[in-house]
Amino acid sequence: MPILMLVAGIGLLFILILLRVKPLYALLMVSVAVGVAQGLTPFAAVAAVGSGMVGTLQSLALVLCLGAMLGGLIESSGAARRISETLIHRFGSRNVPWAVMVTGFLVGIPLFYNAGFVILIPLVFSIAAAARIPLLQAGIPMAASLSVTHGFLPPHPGPVAIAAFFGADLGRTMVLGLVLALPIAVIAGPLFARTLKGMVVRSHPAQPERPPERTQEDVPPKVISFLVALLPVMLMAIPAVWELVRPPHPIIRGIGQPEVAMTLAVAAAIVLLGYRQQRTSRQIAQQLWYAIRGILLLLLVIAAGGGFKQVLVESGISAYVQQAAGAFQLSPLVFGWTMAALLRVSIGSATVAGNTAAGIVAPLVAVAGVSPELMVLAVGAGSLMFSHVNDTGFWMFKEYFNLSFRQTFLSWTLMETIVSVLGLAGVLALDHFV
Repeated sequence: MPILMLVAGIGLLFILILLRVKPLYALLMVSVAVGVAQGLTPFAAVAAVGSGMVGTLQSLALVLCLGAMLGGLIESSGAARRISETLIHRFGSRNVPWAVMVTGFLVGIPLFYNAGFVILIPLVFSIAAAARIPLLQAGIPMAASLSVTHGFLPPHPGPVAIAAFFGADLGRTMVLGLVLALPIAVIAGPLFARTLKGMVVRSHPAQPERPPERTQEDVPPKVISFLVALLPVMLMAIPAVWELVRPPHPIIRGIGQPEVAMTLAVAAAIVLLGYRQQRTSRQIAQQLWYAIRGILLLLLVIAAGGGFKQVLVESGISAYVQQAAGAFQLSPLVFGWTMAALLRVSIGSATVAGNTAAGIVAPLVAVAGVSPELMVLAVGAGSLMFSHVNDTGFWMFKEYFNLSFRQTFLSWTLMETIVSVLGLAGVLALDHFV
């Protein structure tokens, strides 16, 4: 029975990851095993995996590489630190949780989650000490903002890859994701952090090592730092906003295409954060290469998710899932969120959970008439559900803040769950208007 093969495949994926098999290898092995169990020959299963991987890379490799390059330049130039210090100064010591939330949001848009966390964590420690507030009052808003940008907003790998599965427009996904992400960051960040005032860490955590201080001449100006960080968001959002009041225009649409928007943003970063800051061409090229090298494995994992999806299609499992969902009259949005949430709880990785869930539910989008952009957000929200011990984010938060397991579950895990559940609620609300 196809559904049993799917469940068995997900169970096998869970077991392999528990056995510390790399997600890339686990996905490849499960894809071939499911295809063969469902009646494909081994050669046909391998061919389906290869076809799916190539198709996935064709649709998103350029955008993800450009996003990594942009983030690398923003990080290495000091622009991220300039943004964070500017916002902290503007908000003042009385509004530290709100300042950290906005900082995490702006820094989180161009930077991947782990990079943003490592950059901002020393700042969180220092401003919490200066403002004499509990550490988690600053830490939770930072983590919440980075989490919502990671789950909902391009050019992050998860939303970009999921959008490729559903054929969603990244500009519209960006606009709808911002509508969703901002209020969720407020609720799961500063407001939720207030409930943790009584939570005291077991001992004072070791201060993270701060990066070397830069002189004012080395760090980009505030305006340039903010402009470069927000440029891809503004460019991709232009067509969606334009078409609310004016007829579509080919040039406007062209500027908003993800590949064009990200190329323009990277070009601006090379000039404004590279040459303008007296970096040589060799230094800039080295920074770009380091950034791309850092996501090569992630690209292959995402591509393997595309291979799994293709096996599901060619073996007939996707069609069976589509019929089953129709028979039970399940909302594709709820179904997509549920699949991603179950995978997230099982295997830990938000990216793997989102990609795998998108491959399973992708056939529903074409026949159900649901917005593909909302499907991206629903699956992205599900992929953030209930982070626990099989997720690296759980351990990063626990160890940096020196929390007990109970404290980590009551802070980090609960915060991630709030983001996920509110994400689904927000998507269902937007479904009435989109």
